[in-house]
Amino acid sequence: MDNGSFITNDGATVGVLIVDDHRMFGESLARLLSDEDGITVLGVATSGGDAVEAAERLHPQVVLMDYQLPDQDGVTVAAEIKRRDPAAMVVMLTGLGDDRVLLAAIDAGCSGFLTKDRAAAEVAEAVRAAAAGEALISPALLARLLPKLNRTHREVGSDLTDREREILTLLAKGWSNRIIASELFLSLNTIRNHIQSILRKLGSHSKLEAVATAVREGVIDYPSA
Repeated sequence: MDNGSFITNDGATVGVLIVDDHRMFGESLARLLSDEDGITVLGVATSGGDAVEAAERLHPQVVLMDYQLPDQDGVTVAAEIKRRDPAAMVVMLTGLGDDRVLLAAIDAGCSGFLTKDRAAAEVAEAVRAAAAGEALISPALLARLLPKLNRTHREVGSDLTDREREILTLLAKGWSNRIIASELFLSLNTIRNHIQSILRKLGSHSKLEAVATAVREGVIDYPSA
């Protein structure tokens, strides 16, 4: 992560929807995040059905989604929220280390993962990062999951430039914008512009979704030399 460097559009406040079947936990998280500058908690939902309805009504930029919900799992709910509002960034709250769950979350279009024991400041930073399109996943976990993605044949990404493919390969290593800019001797703004072009060409709304799409489509190889 580029600590302290996440910027939302025009510096706008990030609207957050919290989804957790334990109302006390959800409301505690809401109070913590409400004290953070630039973050507004729009609501707390305790079931998948309520989450979908709330997301459609409130249009949050970021959804913090618990995996364990009483009526359906969080991956299914995340996929439905993304189907209705592809721009919503969904972060899965989970303590599960099951790769099948994590891969399903990537397939659902989630922006990354967060464990419930993270400190409030880390959660706030994660919310800002997700709103900025960052992938919330460690390089080690990314390396473990990407080779397990199923290949698809949607024939997207053929219009990516060599530079964009190079940047995608570095994103697949879990590198931040700042590290990529330093490695390629380019400005941070130039990297951001390239990434926006990558997202557009791959039909993605986050770095993690773009990397997963690129690996599935064979646009980039992983691991790469």
